[in-house]
Amino acid sequence: MRVLFTHQPGFGHLHPMVPLARALEEAGHEVAFACVPTFCPTIEATGFRCFPVGASETDEEMKQFRARQAKLPFEEWAGYMWVHSFAGFRAERSLPDTLDLARTWQPDLIVRDLTEFSGYLVAESLGLPHATMQLAAYRPELQRLVSEPLIRLRKSIGLPPEQDVDSLHRYLMLSPRPHSFQDPASPLPPTAHAIRHGGFNASADEHLPKWVDDLPDRPTIYATLGTVFNNLTDIFVAILEGLRDEPVNLILTVGRNFDPATFGPQPPSVHIERYVPQSLLLPHCDVVITHAGSGTVMDALSHGLPMVTIPIAADQWPNAQSCARLGVARVISPDQRTPEAIREATLDVLQNPSYKQHAEQIRAEMDALPDWDYAVKLLERLAVEKAPLLPE
Repeated sequence: MRVLFTHQPGFGHLHPMVPLARALEEAGHEVAFACVPTFCPTIEATGFRCFPVGASETDEEMKQFRARQAKLPFEEWAGYMWVHSFAGFRAERSLPDTLDLARTWQPDLIVRDLTEFSGYLVAESLGLPHATMQLAAYRPELQRLVSEPLIRLRKSIGLPPEQDVDSLHRYLMLSPRPHSFQDPASPLPPTAHAIRHGGFNASADEHLPKWVDDLPDRPTIYATLGTVFNNLTDIFVAILEGLRDEPVNLILTVGRNFDPATFGPQPPSVHIERYVPQSLLLPHCDVVITHAGSGTVMDALSHGLPMVTIPIAADQWPNAQSCARLGVARVISPDQRTPEAIREATLDVLQNPSYKQHAEQIRAEMDALPDWDYAVKLLERLAVEKAPLLPE
């Protein structure tokens, strides 16, 4: 079986796909990715073949896009991204190349991330079954928003113009999230199957710093804003000012392209790194301070770790709300991002055992879910049956 993976160019979109791709290879199947040329080397560093499709935005295009987005109310940011980027210029640029690729490489099915649409359109055009990986909070209102741009793209490749939300996930959705974390107000499609989260965030020669093994015997706090929003240095500064004088080990990761020295000298209890693989670091931690990105939240819960969430954009607010509802985290709103508020919330999560207890309960729920072998079997069935797969 040949499986083609399509996703947005970003670590947060790639990393959740890697465990499934590896499981497919271990089962004897052929796997390849399709992404913009500039991101192909990142994919290839994980050991997979990558076909270049489409083109990345120029710096000027991104500058203009962000300027227009910034003028909108915060609650409209995600919709703007889905309509004008995910189902807009990114899909427009990648669709012709992805269609040509699928005609020549001839995959048996396509696995796409929730926010990537050219893979879906190509599968529909060629009569291939397709599966969705739920990499973010599922919000039906965003799926509905992209109907208009998807209709235009369908017409461009000769598909009937009708477009409905159900067709996006008509065959299979793989949801690496526990049932309790899903928003009850936004039920998943009927083809959704829950599977166990498999963290992956180490590429090439990235490793755990040697100093981690020598940390003093006191609580360890890990703070990150993920791989996209780490340009918001004011949040990092607030975290540092709020916690550097507390009796804790504070580990701050600020992004591969940001110099830790920018924050100046720090006490020995503070360690600032560009990037540390979370899968290696989290077993050493007690609390995670996070922007509530899906990858970090699921990684933390898979280790039974409580959190302080500082949501910024994308699906981070729904994730933070689910964390609060489940009692595994405190939420810091935009008007509360002060050193004092971050200190109070972090110490509360650290000292109140209920947060840890609830996080351990979610961890147990995640551990009980089917593993990646189950997902591989579903995809094998899908390639043969070419029909929707409903949970039993």
